[in-house]
Amino acid sequence: MLLRRLTTRTNRRANCSVAKAAFHTPSGLRPPSPPSGEGRSASIDTSANAIARTPLTLETRTLLQRAIARSEFGPFVLLALELAGFWSINHDFLSAQNISNTLVFTVELGLIALAMTLLMTAGEFDLSVGSLFGFAPVVMWTLFNSGATSLAIAFLVAMVAAALIGLVNGWFVTRLKIPSFLVTLGMLLVVRGTALFVTDGFPQRTWSAGNQWLANLLVGDFFIGGFRIYMSLFWFIGAVFITGYLLTQTRFGNWIQASGGNASAARARGVNVDKVKVALFAVSAVMSALAGIISSIRTSAANPNSGTGYELEVIAMVVIGGTALTGGRGTILGTVLGIFILRIMRNGIVLIGVPGLAYNIFIGAIILGMMALHSWLERRHQAGA
Repeated sequence: MLLRRLTTRTNRRANCSVAKAAFHTPSGLRPPSPPSGEGRSASIDTSANAIARTPLTLETRTLLQRAIARSEFGPFVLLALELAGFWSINHDFLSAQNISNTLVFTVELGLIALAMTLLMTAGEFDLSVGSLFGFAPVVMWTLFNSGATSLAIAFLVAMVAAALIGLVNGWFVTRLKIPSFLVTLGMLLVVRGTALFVTDGFPQRTWSAGNQWLANLLVGDFFIGGFRIYMSLFWFIGAVFITGYLLTQTRFGNWIQASGGNASAARARGVNVDKVKVALFAVSAVMSALAGIISSIRTSAANPNSGTGYELEVIAMVVIGGTALTGGRGTILGTVLGIFILRIMRNGIVLIGVPGLAYNIFIGAIILGMMALHSWLERRHQAGA
């Protein structure tokens, strides 16, 4: 009796082991085969279609998400809405004459904004750009009108003077560790006061520059159909490509972003942060001087008060474009969009009959809206959404 029970238990265990082995074999995991070859083919086709569709959908969604996450996406949409809105109200907005006029003013502030983008990416500000815009033409035309030098030499003297002012700004910021906001605010007053003192507050005449090769090189104009194109537009386009390449494709561009993102970590990796910032202050001053000289030739007047308030408008262009106020992230493409947004806004509100004095209201609203958008995108990026 006992022997029979032991034999029965042994057989049960053997049967269980065989069943488990059969369950875990690859054949046990396979789904039942379809009853016919036609069903099998349909199943395979369906799976293949699903696999083919999935990567395309995911790729499309990924590209869309990347586009929306870029800091330039918001300014691009706003610019498109501006163009469509102003044109729908007044069709003369996109006329050849109006486009030509808009481009003229865009170039002069745009040159300053490109340099400001590099400087703000490095974590600094320059509030003296507006005063340099008025100071450099005063220096150049004072030397030329007095007969002391030729126009070309006077131009070089004005540019060198601007570069020295930028180097002084950089020295105060990097060596004395004074915030750039305070340093450049003080320099704004010094430079503006010097221009007013030299000229007694009166504009310098520039109408004798019409036959000068330098004037033609900087601001010469020609017509393409109904469009009046100034040479300054080509200077601006060249500056866009140079600064964009410098910031994104060179080692110096990496140093700029590292200096603004984390200066201590950049120094630990061998980046000379002070030299980078001093160089950028000099570039900012030179670009401001060039923009002012171009404007003085175009308008036939070197006014010591020219450029008043430009520093804030330029910073607004850069911020609207997506450059971080705290440094470490900058975009030349975004700045170009910001330049056109503000200049088109100024032009458009006049064409549609809105008083020009309301311009600052629109600019303030745009800045607040863009800052809110950039902040939201930054939080999404940090959250990994």
